[in-house]
Amino acid sequence: MNYFNLHTHSHFCDGKEAPEEYIKQAIGLGYHTLGFSSHAPVPFENNFSLKEERREEYINTIRALGEKYKGIINILLSMEIDFIPGITRNFAEFKDSGGLDYSIGGVHLIQTKEKEDLWFIDGPKQESYDLGLNNLFDGNIRKGVEAYYNQVMEMILTQKPDIIAHLDKIKMHNKNRFFTEDEIWYRDLTWKTLKCIADDSDCIVEVNTRGLYKKRSDTFFPGPEILEQLHHLKIPVTLSSDAHLPQELDGYCEEALRLLKEIGFKELIYFNFSGRVKQNI
Repeated sequence: MNYFNLHTHSHFCDGKEAPEEYIKQAIGLGYHTLGFSSHAPVPFENNFSLKEERREEYINTIRALGEKYKGIINILLSMEIDFIPGITRNFAEFKDSGGLDYSIGGVHLIQTKEKEDLWFIDGPKQESYDLGLNNLFDGNIRKGVEAYYNQVMEMILTQKPDIIAHLDKIKMHNKNRFFTEDEIWYRDLTWKTLKCIADDSDCIVEVNTRGLYKKRSDTFFPGPEILEQLHHLKIPVTLSSDAHLPQELDGYCEEALRLLKEIGFKELIYFNFSGRVKQNI
């Protein structure tokens, strides 16, 4: 499979294995490029992000592995950077100080103006999603979802990440309990977000397969309807598995490629050491 993965988590954050184990797996899969993207440090205690005191070690380790496997596979350095207005650092600071090859931007923790706590919409526990919705948004799902997409749009406009991670992640723990994706207000929000990407940014949207192979979603992030709109708006896409284990690197990638071809996509975007590259699918 002559492809790549740009969204990969090792034991430097919430992944489970050393980076070299993912490299060996990627070589066995025939990948030409593997990008590591540890969760960037955030200024509060957590169990998912790279610790600030290990940031230099992470950078040096990935670069050393890049040299070790040079000519066999391209090893790129990135971070998945959380965006929380007024709390997290600017993406450019991480990218410039770390010499990152590209940046991935994501929203996992949602801010509300009324309360100081954050709504954590990711992770394995549906109970955390429900508790945050009730505590921060008084159970008002529309208000919570609007806050999510508004934060995503603010990230796009102010931080300009190279890649937008799992665009519709807000649906994961919802499981059609509080809203459905065919509701008019939800469609209007996603369309507004896509227009923001198309009109005001040069961002690439990631097609993320993790929800399917972890059985946390019935569709990719984003789902088929949004993918069709991305194609209509000519917004470029990339394909990543968001792997936290080496064996997850190619999870549901063949299925995603088939869907993208059916929709009409002709190419994916990946990165090398010089910038963006197009690859036919």
